[in-house]
Amino acid sequence: MRLRLLWKLLLINVLPVIGGIFLIVWFALDKLAAKYFMALMKKYEVASDDIHHMFVSSIHYYLVWACLAGLILAFLLSFLLTRRVLRPLSQMTAITREVSAGNYSLRVATNSQDEIGELAVAFNRMADSLEKVEQLRKNMVSDVAHELRTPLTNLRGYLEAFTDGVIPPTPETLDMLQQEILRLVQLVESLQQLARADAARAFLKRKPLRLSELVGRLLALHQLNVQEKELLVETDFCGDEPEIHGDEDKLLQAFQSLMENCIKYTPRAGRVQIRIAPDPAGMLVEFANSGAAIPAADLPYIFERFFRADPSRSRESGGGAGIGLAITKELIEAHGGQVGAQSGSGLTRIWAILPA
Repeated sequence: MRLRLLWKLLLINVLPVIGGIFLIVWFALDKLAAKYFMALMKKYEVASDDIHHMFVSSIHYYLVWACLAGLILAFLLSFLLTRRVLRPLSQMTAITREVSAGNYSLRVATNSQDEIGELAVAFNRMADSLEKVEQLRKNMVSDVAHELRTPLTNLRGYLEAFTDGVIPPTPETLDMLQQEILRLVQLVESLQQLARADAARAFLKRKPLRLSELVGRLLALHQLNVQEKELLVETDFCGDEPEIHGDEDKLLQAFQSLMENCIKYTPRAGRVQIRIAPDPAGMLVEFANSGAAIPAADLPYIFERFFRADPSRSRESGGGAGIGLAITKELIEAHGGQVGAQSGSGLTRIWAILPA
């Protein structure tokens, strides 16, 4: 039969303390007080045998009752105090059962600053993280289903129309269906890239490289897109740039998403700024573009998977599936770096810091 922690603590704290005191006082009376009493009896020439026996018996009697009273009082006080201390543990046990059943809304009440209080705070943080992860999982499943539903519905409708002879399979119609298939392929490839980004920490091929060279390659790659939208691209690269150790392909993929976002969301004849500068934590790479600001309520979530600041934006209008920045975040953090964003006054800045 298992003993509860409460009873274990009570047995550990109460019985040894009271029992130890009892034994010490008992032997002290027998060895010291009784001898002192016998010495007094002899000094005053009093018959000591019977009186000594009565003295020792009475002392033992009252000692037993005093120890029993102290034991009961100590037990009650220890029970109340220990139960108060262990209450958060009981709450954690109950909340853990709820969490395992899928309820992530409960939290442990924290009223102390001791180790139990710190454990409760850590437990609440864990519950917050689990609730957030579960919500992101549900959102991801919903978003993937939404992204797949539209092209699959279009394909199914047109194929049924072809089968029934309602619509002839013209080249224009077939080209439109091919675009729907390409949308599905692009979504699957984005999910694969996200999965590879999740596993990037274990597969980085680090080597010395300069960030300005990577950004320069991206600028050359997107030169036609920049010219098509008549964008003004301004670069500010630090002189005597130090090298960092990173995976060239992974960093190019991370910066590719930032560059594509700048081109996509900058209005025609707008401005794009790219800055590379030293930072106390390493090297800073910042992509900024003019245009509509991201709402402050949405800014903390733009690196979440499948998040779009404008949920009504469709893939046809350039909104994407909301995976690009999530991939960037995973790849930068795989290098031990961090990402962040600011938006306001007609300028949106997204930055990444990589350790030198």
